[in-house]
Amino acid sequence: MAHQVIIALGSNNRQNAHIQWASQRMALLLEQTSFSKILWTKDVKGSGRLYMNRLVAGYTELAVDDVEQILKSYEAESHRTPDQITIDLDLMLYDGNLYHLRDWPRPYISLLISELPFTEEPLIDATKRK
Repeated sequence: MAHQVIIALGSNNRQNAHIQWASQRMALLLEQTSFSKILWTKDVKGSGRLYMNRLVAGYTELAVDDVEQILKSYEAESHRTPDQITIDLDLMLYDGNLYHLRDWPRPYISLLISELPFTEEPLIDATKRK
């Protein structure tokens, strides 16, 4: 059974190269992949660093734990450190269940989510929060 997912991509180090690298990985990981535009934002923690952000939507046969494990392995592969966020990959939605709840209210999420194909309100059921 194919599961609908949305994944947030972010980078504060060599942003363009790392977002493109992660986008290629997402295209291989997911089927029927759709990408939002790229958006620059300031670090939410106030460091002044700029992040490049993007959302990706698609389908996978993988279980939610397997998706999260693969995302973490990609982060490690990119040599991410606490200060150098080469790539941050967050599973935001899996079959209507929301993840990373602290990120959903951020303006760039609501702006970029509107560009994805299956994000109508009935599909994102806020009562199924994880």
